[in-house]
Amino acid sequence: MLRLGIDLGGTKTEIIALEGSVVRARRRARTPAHDYAATLRNIVDLVRGLEAELGQTGTVGIAMPGTLSPATGLVKNANSTWLNGQPLDRDLQALLQRPLRFANDADCFALSEASDGAGAGATGVFGVILGTGVGGGIVIHGRLLAGPNGIAGEWGHNPLPWPEAHELPGPTCYCGQRGCIETWLSGPGLARDHEKQTGERRDARTINRAAAAGDDQAMETLRRYAVRLARALAGIINVLDPETIVLGGGLSQLGHLYEAVPRLWGRYVFSDRVDTRLLPPCHGDSSGVRGAAWLWPDGEAAGTMRY
Repeated sequence: MLRLGIDLGGTKTEIIALEGSVVRARRRARTPAHDYAATLRNIVDLVRGLEAELGQTGTVGIAMPGTLSPATGLVKNANSTWLNGQPLDRDLQALLQRPLRFANDADCFALSEASDGAGAGATGVFGVILGTGVGGGIVIHGRLLAGPNGIAGEWGHNPLPWPEAHELPGPTCYCGQRGCIETWLSGPGLARDHEKQTGERRDARTINRAAAAGDDQAMETLRRYAVRLARALAGIINVLDPETIVLGGGLSQLGHLYEAVPRLWGRYVFSDRVDTRLLPPCHGDSSGVRGAAWLWPDGEAAGTMRY
């Protein structure tokens, strides 16, 4: 069974062809930013070109920014703003003349890592994106959860749990609330916290390098980050109790998190011990496009659509 996955990003669009877990081919093209019609053509050209190259048609899944609103069927919450308010699914299905499946890019990351990545074989997997934004996805028994509102896993727009006095009311979030997890645990959130405490303007990568070189202030910034991540993930464990949590996004490369966070989260988890595993991703930044392909499980015909 040939599966095609597409990762529709703000700057690039990637396509992958999988047979089982084997990559048959992959291609990338620049995303035509702020041009909806050109974005559609770009995706169609990638699909048709790869299928012509392989001499085979496949199922198509698409990892997208934002999500499809169950209420309107239109794209909502996409940071690629030219997609918002558009019937992306219907337009692409009409152009490609086949059923397609769509999911948020964080959901696709979670599905990829649950299918043949760090969470393979686990009953419950929570996939985390720690990057420019903070998102997540939930996979149970190999199936991605979407929810009636299409927002399952959107933990980044919950408040940071167990806030300390100096963390209140918290930074303002673009969603209109204050103190969202995203404002603390995103890359910009980490950089903002470091600047507030030290007066130094550094990005997350520079802070990590400085900490590795023995910079006390940078190490303290990363310590605060690990404590906040532990509290945030403890909230997830208390609700979902997943076997595995997989970190993705740029901040998943902060190697100390995989030892520090499990050491810290026990204080906040409502259990006598915590057996949840915290793991780095197997597929790195390829997880989104792989997860899009996995929206079509083995043995499932392309005759029905699932969102």
